[in-house]
Amino acid sequence: MSLRAGAHLLYLLLITLSLWGKPALGNPNCIPNSLLISAAPETNKLAVKPDTGWTTITLPDLWTTRWPRHEGAVWYQLTWATNCPFEELLRTPIGVSVDGISMAGEIYINSTLLWRDRSLTEPLSMSWNMPRWWTLPAPALLAGENTIWIRTSGPATLSPGLGRVKIGLATDIQQTHTQSVWRQRLIYYITLGLSSALGCVFFAVWCLRRSERAYGWYAVMSLCWVVYLSTILALSPWPFNSTLWYSRANNISFQLYVLSFCLFTWRFTGQTLPRIERILWLCNALGILISLFAPRPLVELVWLTSALIFLATCVHCQIIAWRNPQPQHLLLAACWLIFLIVGIHDLIRLLGGWQAHQMWGAIAGLMATLVMASLLGARLVLYMQRIESFNTELEQGIALARQSLKDVLEREHAQAIRHATLRERLDIVHDLHDGLGGSLVRSMAFVEQSSVALSNERMLSLLKTLRDDLRQVIDHGSSAGANAPTSPIQWAAPLRHRFTRLFEQLNIQSTWQLDQHWKTQPSTLICLALTRLIEEALANVIKHSAARSVTIVCSQADTDSLHIRIQDDGIGFNVDSVLNAGLSVGMRSMAARAQRLGGSFNIESNSQGTLVFLSINLNTPTS
Repeated sequence: MSLRAGAHLLYLLLITLSLWGKPALGNPNCIPNSLLISAAPETNKLAVKPDTGWTTITLPDLWTTRWPRHEGAVWYQLTWATNCPFEELLRTPIGVSVDGISMAGEIYINSTLLWRDRSLTEPLSMSWNMPRWWTLPAPALLAGENTIWIRTSGPATLSPGLGRVKIGLATDIQQTHTQSVWRQRLIYYITLGLSSALGCVFFAVWCLRRSERAYGWYAVMSLCWVVYLSTILALSPWPFNSTLWYSRANNISFQLYVLSFCLFTWRFTGQTLPRIERILWLCNALGILISLFAPRPLVELVWLTSALIFLATCVHCQIIAWRNPQPQHLLLAACWLIFLIVGIHDLIRLLGGWQAHQMWGAIAGLMATLVMASLLGARLVLYMQRIESFNTELEQGIALARQSLKDVLEREHAQAIRHATLRERLDIVHDLHDGLGGSLVRSMAFVEQSSVALSNERMLSLLKTLRDDLRQVIDHGSSAGANAPTSPIQWAAPLRHRFTRLFEQLNIQSTWQLDQHWKTQPSTLICLALTRLIEEALANVIKHSAARSVTIVCSQADTDSLHIRIQDDGIGFNVDSVLNAGLSVGMRSMAARAQRLGGSFNIESNSQGTLVFLSINLNTPTS
């Protein structure tokens, strides 16, 4: 609503409050009586009162019912007199009020111009819903009979005519005018303001929550209603160049209002009517085209069709509430029932002629706007309460989930400690088997295969070797933090020294093929695990193979992989039978170490010898 419209509304409110119930002032004998009303069409088009053709009428009047083909202006003559002396009449303020002039007009008291619209030609002023009143100037009054002349001008297609006219004491006329202003202007202004505010609020709600389409359609419905009310309150056809085009725009806004009214009703009540909605959209598009280009009778038919669709939707809402009696549906149905009753009443009034002052739509629209604001507001509050309840439930669920997760983590932590303990035990077993056990096997094989009794020094050397292997097992943890060997040769040197000497004593030829440098240096733990694996494999060669030669190869084909290959020419064994029997602790130990290193381990054996192959990826984390 513009600043000018707001100031006008405030002025009308102040006038209403100041004059409501104010007693009449003046001589009751000077109240005009013997009011005679007649009308005649203007034939000369010179704004001159016609001499003939006068017909007695009653107000309000639509002159198209009498002269349907007349285009131009019509004059109304209101003759009145009083029972008081002329001198007393001059001292008594006499007023005249008009409910409305369709579309524009001018008023004379006898031969004196009292008032004239801004424009009496297209684009015409629009005074059809604008009540006015004036105090008759004393110099213009005559002794005996006086005549008020009203000239009206409007297109024949827009039902031109004259509303109710009242002549009496000025204070009475002013009070009558105040009531008319309240009924014909103020209520519409208030409804327009409320509809604008609610439309903007619920449009913002829809923008924030697109799934709530009912709020969006209510916003569109409110804004269309604002446009429609604006055409009722307008005093000029701007921005159009004729009242006819303004009437077409009014018709289109009403059609869009009915469309959004129907869609809001169905969305709010959860109805899915795709076929009916498509038909409604099609009819609305056709109605807009007719409103823009068709003759006036077809435009009026479109308006009547939209009104009937509006009433049918109100009836449908009652059926929905009857079948699904939810509180919100019942409240909406009650509001729409008011619309239904008011709509039928006002439609009958409109079809019966100029009876706008007897319509209920203004009051009902204001009440329905307040009810709908309460209804949609209550629904919004309900959604907010649901959100708050959901947040509370979510917080409780999160608390339970946290407690459950805490319990699970505690159980997993305890289980991880148990697994770590078992793993440490297995590591110790494997280290004892591969390290100390291998040394024992080598020592036993050396003693068994020696042709002469061993000297004390030799036995002491064997015992020291066993002691060193036992220390290496005990110092496994500290070895993890030591520096890794800088080259494959440095890593294999202690292992090569021990086994080469033992192989020489057992007449086994050993060949070591090692890269000069690491392409990717392995960690200390990897080096230690590889040492244990090779020790076990070489101990098996000494213990079981009866081989005469063995080859140990350590190579890096690329920067990521490391390959270990140990091959002998011994008698071999059946790999599957040994694994299925579950007798080879050494093979299981080597496979377990390879698995922890994230590598692949394979043993191939036949009567020509045995091949042990290990391949690991140095970038794969070890377990």
